[in-house]
Amino acid sequence: MPRTRPLAVLTAKLGPAQKLGDTPQGNRKIVPVIGGDMRGRINADVLPFGGDWALTRADGVLELDVRLTLETEDGAQIHMTYAGMRHGSDEDIAALAEGREVPPERLYFRILPRFETAHPDWTWLNRLMCVGIGERLAEGPRYHIHEIL
Repeated sequence: MPRTRPLAVLTAKLGPAQKLGDTPQGNRKIVPVIGGDMRGRINADVLPFGGDWALTRADGVLELDVRLTLETEDGAQIHMTYAGMRHGSDEDIAALAEGREVPPERLYFRILPRFETAHPDWTWLNRLMCVGIGERLAEGPRYHIHEIL
């Protein structure tokens, strides 16, 4: 059985989505990540200019493709990427679309974060595999990220 250890909680603030509409792959939108923070074994701010190249598939599953930059309290910059997916009942997905919160246990919302940095104090992050469990707040997503041991 896999074991995990808490790494941090990531909270992202999102800007207005660029809605590309129905492409051959699905309904595409690009959502700017304009801020946020990470707290835990990594304490950092989310810098602006990140984004989520999100795709809603024909079966209703939202696929995430996120890239962002973290800046730690000691000035290190860390590139963070994650793929993921979110799905739930039609009623819960409609509630999210209207900006209402849905209890996290009613959604399947998972991410697979990876980290990349050259800062010598943080290179241990380059060697981690992680998993995150998400919840959708009014201002954006929050992820409870765990290192896979």
